[in-house]
Amino acid sequence: MGKIFKFHNDVDTDQIIASQYLLYPTIDEMKSHAFESLNSDFASTVKPGDFVVACENFGCGSSREQAPAVLKALGVKAVVAKSFARIFYRNSINIGLPVIVCKDLYDAVEDGQEMELSLTDGIAKVNGKEYTCTKLPEYMQQILDQGGLIASLNK
Repeated sequence: MGKIFKFHNDVDTDQIIASQYLLYPTIDEMKSHAFESLNSDFASTVKPGDFVVACENFGCGSSREQAPAVLKALGVKAVVAKSFARIFYRNSINIGLPVIVCKDLYDAVEDGQEMELSLTDGIAKVNGKEYTCTKLPEYMQQILDQGGLIASLNK
């Protein structure tokens, strides 16, 4: 079980981690500024196992890998959205952050609610209701299980 942090349509990578923080040398130094312009409390209140739930086109904008990396570093279990920008989706899988498409979830949940997510079954559960999500192909699940593409290739 994790808490939902809900965001709108077209959240771009600059809103996930603003460009001025890319000057910091490590993801650990950047992560305290995640979603700073949208929810100034996000980085201090998100806990390992929590979820980001968003509407359409999550992660649009630049191709910076730091956007999914700060979410993973903060312990976000998965990002669940109606749709993702293609490059954000690939970057997330590459660094080991699960990104799940779930068309019906966004409109049915509220910020702060508790959610359970089975990546292997493609099922999200909130308030006793189940929502069917897209299951990742087995090879992508294996990449995630091994911690991302580089870790997978190293094994």
